[in-house]
Parts: sequence; structure tokens; C-alpha cells
Amino acid sequence: MRIITEFEGSSLLFERPHRIITCDSPQQLPLCLASAEQALQKGYFLAGFLSYEAGYALEPCLTSLCHGDFPLLSLGVFSAPSWLPAVSKSALFDVTGLRPDISKEQYFRDIGLIRGHILDGDVYQVTFCLKYLFDVRGSHYALYRSLLRRQPVPYAAYLETAFGTVLSLSPELFVCKKGSHLRTRPMKGSWPREGLISALLGGIRLHFDAKNRAENLMITDLLRNDLGRIGRGVNVPRLFEVSGYRTIFQMTSTVDAQVPQNIPLSELLRALFPSGSVTGAPKVEAMKIIRRIEPGPRKVYTGAIGWISPQRDMMFNVPIRTLLVKDGHGEMGVGGGIVWDSTPEGEWAESQWKSRFLREVST
Repeated sequence: MRIITEFEGSSLLFERPHRIITCDSPQQLPLCLASAEQALQKGYFLAGFLSYEAGYALEPCLTSLCHGDFPLLSLGVFSAPSWLPAVSKSALFDVTGLRPDISKEQYFRDIGLIRGHILDGDVYQVTFCLKYLFDVRGSHYALYRSLLRRQPVPYAAYLETAFGTVLSLSPELFVCKKGSHLRTRPMKGSWPREGLISALLGGIRLHFDAKNRAENLMITDLLRNDLGRIGRGVNVPRLFEVSGYRTIFQMTSTVDAQVPQNIPLSELLRALFPSGSVTGAPKVEAMKIIRRIEPGPRKVYTGAIGWISPQRDMMFNVPIRTLLVKDGHGEMGVGGGIVWDSTPEGEWAESQWKSRFLREVST
């Protein structure tokens, strides 16, 4: 296992783990989290990923929906990280055959099913995802560096694991904990950045767009409630912030709280994981609908990637804009929040421009 995190301007390299904690079933998860706690108590760092499906294992009423052949959790136990070494410029890569895993017609039908659940009052919002499949040859790390140069993001990560290579070009923070201060920054709301007018005005249009504000506010309220389960002094210091990237504008809000400095990892995850930005609201009902409608497991996509120090400081991203590659084949999830005002045509178009950063390097 080899892990690189490039979070908020700090690049860390984790390699040569003493051991790797891997969870393959819901029944193993408590024991794996206990092993992680023991490693922290002995002064080790942890780094790795949680799959989205771990969220089903953490919620007792959803455990029966947790199935698949990809690990729920894989955390390396490391002595300490080092700085990222110099980047090689000579390696080559080739990405071909980029295509969605479901037809446009099926996608439209799925959006209709979700809007039916909203009409029935089951949920207010569901984050629905499809996957783009592709083939890749050459250096995975060169592909990662190329994508990151084209669209710099604040929470990028690169993982080499026994289960595949993960290339995460994520702009979204899941959780940052320093001492007893815990911060989440859910991302909900997007706008394309194509052409001069969009580049100049797209961020302003997103900031004041009623639909995107409503989506963002629902998820911000969900995160406030989640943080209230484990912390105090919950507050929202920033609401409806817009960040511009090369191909897209994104809206985030920030939610802070004070939590016990040594809060058990299992307690924190049960309250917060997965992020409400990738499920919808209410979270449990949205996750049930996602499991019924999406054709397969999300795996590391929309889970969490990051590290934990022996002092219980931590930083994890939400792995959106994230590629999983193994044996020459790759997949990348793309999602959006579906509300009553959503249209199949609009959501399909959104999936197209959210995947643009990968399409630009594919042939």
C-alpha cells in the first residue's frame, strides 16, 4: 500500500505500512475499527479509505443492504508520513473507451423513480450516481498528475492498493479534526464553466440560483444534525460559498463543532459517515433508495480517503471526481442531488460536464 494525500497545500506520502487493516464484511467492521484504535494508541498513523458501502454497515437498520466484493475499509498502519518526492515527467498513459455504465433512457427512468419517492414524501433529496467506464494503459500516477495539473483541487489523493489504484481529484472535504475542533464542508450545487460568459458569470449565477441553494441548505442542515449527535457548539460560519475550478463551479457550506479530542473513531463515523452530500435527506431513507436504484456498489467513490494521526487529528476527503483502476479497466462515479425540480435532461447534462475533466484526456 502506498498513499499520497495532497490536502490544503500539504502533500504527504505514506508507504511501507507495518500492516494493513482490511474489512470485507459488516460483521468484521467493529473488530477492524477496534484494531485501528489500538494502532493509534500505540503511536501509529493510519491512512487509507472507507468505501461508501461502509455506511450501510455502520447503520444497524441498513446492514442487510451491505454486500459486494470490494473492501468496506482498508487502512494502512504507518510509522509516520514523509514529504512527497519529486514527480517524474517521463511516464505516459492512454485513456480510451470512456462510456456511461447505463443508457440515457435507463437514467431518465431512474430519475423518474426518485422524483416519485420525493412526491410521496419519502425523501427531500437523493444523490444519484452513475459510473463512467474506461480502459487505461501506462502509468496511473502520470494520469493522476496530468489530471491534477489540468484541474487543481484542494483534496487530491493517490492510492496504490491490492484492490486497485485510486486517483482522487476531489474538491470536497469530508472531515478535518484538529484537537477538539471538527469541521465538515459539504459540497452541493454545481454550474458548468464553459465559454467566456460562463467563466465570468457562472459563479455568481450559482451563488444566487434558488435550486442549488435549496439543495445545499438541505444538506447543510443534515450535517448540522449529524454533528449535533457527537459535538457541541455546532455552527455554520460560511454558507453558499462558491469555488471556481477550470471546468466547473461548486457550492459549499462549512459546519463546525467541538467534539471530545479522543472521540472513538467508531463513534465519529456512525454519526457522520457517509457525508450527507453524497446521500440526500433524510439520510437513511435516501441510502435505501440509492441501494435499490443504482446498478452496483459505489466502492471508494463517495466514501472517504485520508489519514489519522496518533493525536487523533485527521483529514479525509469525499472521493468525488475519483477513478478506480485495476487490470487495465477503470470506473469513475458521477452524481448529482435530485430534488423535485430536477429534470432528467438537466441531470444528464450535469453528468456530462462533471466528467469533462476526464473526457479531455481520453481518446
